[in-house]
Amino acid sequence: MFPKTMEWSQTEVEATVADYLHMLLMELSGQSYNKSAHRKQLSGKLNDRSEGSIERKHQNISAVLLENGWPYINGYKPLGNYQGMLKKIVEVRLRNDSSLDQAAILATASPATTPLLQDYAKTLVSPPELHWVAREPAAVYRLPQQRDYLEREARNISLGQAGETFVVNFEHLRLRAAGQDRLADKVEHVSQSRGDGLGFDVLSFEKDGRERFIEVKTTAFGKETPFFISQNEVGFARENANQFHLYRLFDFRRNPRLFDLPGVVEQHCQMSPSNYICRFA
Repeated sequence: MFPKTMEWSQTEVEATVADYLHMLLMELSGQSYNKSAHRKQLSGKLNDRSEGSIERKHQNISAVLLENGWPYINGYKPLGNYQGMLKKIVEVRLRNDSSLDQAAILATASPATTPLLQDYAKTLVSPPELHWVAREPAAVYRLPQQRDYLEREARNISLGQAGETFVVNFEHLRLRAAGQDRLADKVEHVSQSRGDGLGFDVLSFEKDGRERFIEVKTTAFGKETPFFISQNEVGFARENANQFHLYRLFDFRRNPRLFDLPGVVEQHCQMSPSNYICRFA
């Protein structure tokens, strides 16, 4: 029999939330910090908690933030099944922290530019694992909040265009690496050359010459950050499942990487209606 884990006290939870939100404020403001040093300093305020236990609690806070439309600290992958008390404490702090609010507004609205791409192979990573959770339709991730910062970021035109240009460059390099210079020269940024509304942003090609339709979704935040997709884009993916690819770019401002979700979008994530917000957990 394993010993029963002692429940976290309110004092411990408040200290951990305060520490996490301090790191988040620094991250949103572009300042550096050391996660390990924060954990060691925090441990002195807790009841003999291990570093692993503290890290899991930080991951729980990430999950609460995402449910409230906030970005989370990069590296603390969201983890559900958290204390009800934790959720309440986080949400109260979010509602009353004006400095965090302002930092999140600036982080989501800041203009972006396309970074240089040296090696496309280092950019492509595997997608997040999908963890299915049964939910009632009326309980779809709409908790009381001041703003939805993830939705604000999705409306950042500069960030979206920079991400699309990044993917155009990525596709050029991918095809040239495959010895397909002729196809690489035909890659087209169609959302710019033909306009929005096609259901995809970049026209590229497979190595055998078949067309690849790429929809690009870009975030400056972590890998598990939900993305928004329109009904038109979802419908286009269904009609062109054998050729459609959704490229999700993340951590775009610091270390841009992407993963590929080919085919029908809903096979990769849980979609909530009104446009659609796609979540991995």
